[in-house]
Amino acid sequence: MNENKEFRPYVPADKITPEMTVVSILTGIILAVVFGATNAYLGLRVGMTVSASIPAAVISMGVIRIIMRRNSILESNMVQTVGSAGESLAAGAIFTLPALFLWAAEGKMDKPGIVEITLIALLGGLLGVFFMVPLRNALIVREHGILPYPEGTACAEVLLAGEENGANASTVFAGMGFAALFKFIIDGLKAVPGEISLHFKGYAGEIGTQIYPAVISVGYICGPKISSYMFSGGLLSWMVMIPMIVLFGEGLILYPGTQTIGEMFATGGASVIWSFYIRYIGAGALAAGGIISLIKSLPLIIGTFRDALKSMKQSEAGGEVRTSLDLSMKVVFGCIIISTLFVWLVPAVPVTFSGAVIVVVFGFFFATVSSRMVGLVGSSNNPVSGMAIATLLIATLILKVTGDGGIHGMQGAIAIGSIICIVAAIAGDASQDLKTGYILGSTPKKQQIGEVIGVTASALAIGGTLYLLDMAWGFGSTELGAPQATLMKMIIEGVMEGNLPWTLVSIGAVTAIAVEILGIPVLPFAIGVYLPIQLNACIMIGGLVRLICDKTKRKENEKKEMVSNGILFCSGMIAGEGLAGIVLAMLAVAKLDFVIDVSEILNLSSSLADAGSLVVLALIIFCLLKFTIFRKQN
Repeated sequence: MNENKEFRPYVPADKITPEMTVVSILTGIILAVVFGATNAYLGLRVGMTVSASIPAAVISMGVIRIIMRRNSILESNMVQTVGSAGESLAAGAIFTLPALFLWAAEGKMDKPGIVEITLIALLGGLLGVFFMVPLRNALIVREHGILPYPEGTACAEVLLAGEENGANASTVFAGMGFAALFKFIIDGLKAVPGEISLHFKGYAGEIGTQIYPAVISVGYICGPKISSYMFSGGLLSWMVMIPMIVLFGEGLILYPGTQTIGEMFATGGASVIWSFYIRYIGAGALAAGGIISLIKSLPLIIGTFRDALKSMKQSEAGGEVRTSLDLSMKVVFGCIIISTLFVWLVPAVPVTFSGAVIVVVFGFFFATVSSRMVGLVGSSNNPVSGMAIATLLIATLILKVTGDGGIHGMQGAIAIGSIICIVAAIAGDASQDLKTGYILGSTPKKQQIGEVIGVTASALAIGGTLYLLDMAWGFGSTELGAPQATLMKMIIEGVMEGNLPWTLVSIGAVTAIAVEILGIPVLPFAIGVYLPIQLNACIMIGGLVRLICDKTKRKENEKKEMVSNGILFCSGMIAGEGLAGIVLAMLAVAKLDFVIDVSEILNLSSSLADAGSLVVLALIIFCLLKFTIFRKQN
């Protein structure tokens, strides 16, 4: 056995308690679908998702222990294991698959079918789980005490604190309720605008903020440093680059624009300059940032890959100790082979043989990288999009060289990138879940089966979710910018068709390198350059609230509890706004959204409308402060 001899889990290996039950599986499936849909909505709005493991653990504890009066901590852990898979699969899917819808909107291809989306998501998710199985012993067991796995350890702490009688769960549900209400007021009733912008006479820069609770929550969870990096990137693009482009290019027609920059600015303002020029600079910065992060991780990647190969030779299924049981390696390798054949042979998945080989090689490679990196920095900081960018660049080049060009090659590249992206996201999530299970004393084999169930449920739901959101607002719209998928689309088109404005892309790449030299984390800065300033500013507001909580003069244990309450409340707000967004999308598709629209009835002037938006923003901030600084500590 390779089990750590010094470590003793909460539930001893020789004790059998309820774990994989009908209740835990059904509850987990519901959470997987909910978190998958809400994180898909969030990711398509802001270009990033947040880990659902901790809120899933809190909700599972509330449902299993408080509502159903069941007393098995391993049953609660199974709920969060199944439920958190939805967020990770959604993250991998929405970073890539909306590119297919964008091409369809341009008339280059038909919309992808739900079967195609489901199969791509399912195959990526299953491969992510199966690639992680032989890594468990090397990363979770042997490096216990070395790799912290922050979310996995936090989930274990939340579940071990289950005797708090659901206080944490109530915080999550409160966040869900408040956010759903604010979302309904802003985007349902349309009582106030969801965005405020400030323009300057004689200066082409623009600044402002959105007022959405989920976006503020992202800033709070990420913290003030990451938020400030993103906001700085936004300031550079919207308050420096855009004014410079307008100032020096006013009378020029610069590709990809078809009018003079002065005419474009006069008709569309700073946003049209961002659309035609800045987003390509941001794309270059993001691509360079992803590649830089991978290069910096090469020593770690090589070491982890070597250890994983050694572990695969030593792993034995069917051991006598319950807490060391993994899925049989024969079953795992058989499933990997079958999944790879499906990638290659199923007509609904547009991937050739060479593409299937790329999926297997890059899939296991990045599953190893992802599992190790989340152990160090956590799932929310896992550079999944950077891995996807590297994969897309190499896969697109290989497909083009092997003669698989044109729209079929572009579809194939997105399918490959999507599968790899999902593999990396699911492998990272499974690692955190297995860490939680290792601390609590779960059966790894049952957790791995739970991951498969969660992935399957999420994959069956993600196609309908993407179709619903596309039908309601369309990807690439103001409501759903789909920034990551737009970036992936641009990269593939640039390689296949050579139509990228490479000068703009190069400016972004060099900017990213300069930022890296200064010691600033390049990926959040690059995301800030790429995203609208209003979104970055809203994230910064959440970061400032977190800064106030971090700096408040309280005892260390009280401060820790306060910050934790804020994270749980914000996790609830993200879920609540996402669910409300899905409901509003259903109304929009059914052409019933106008029934609740009161904007024409109110007919507010622009100044009154902006004042109303500021009031709503203040109320959201107050609610967050109420559950952090103003909350009575235990």
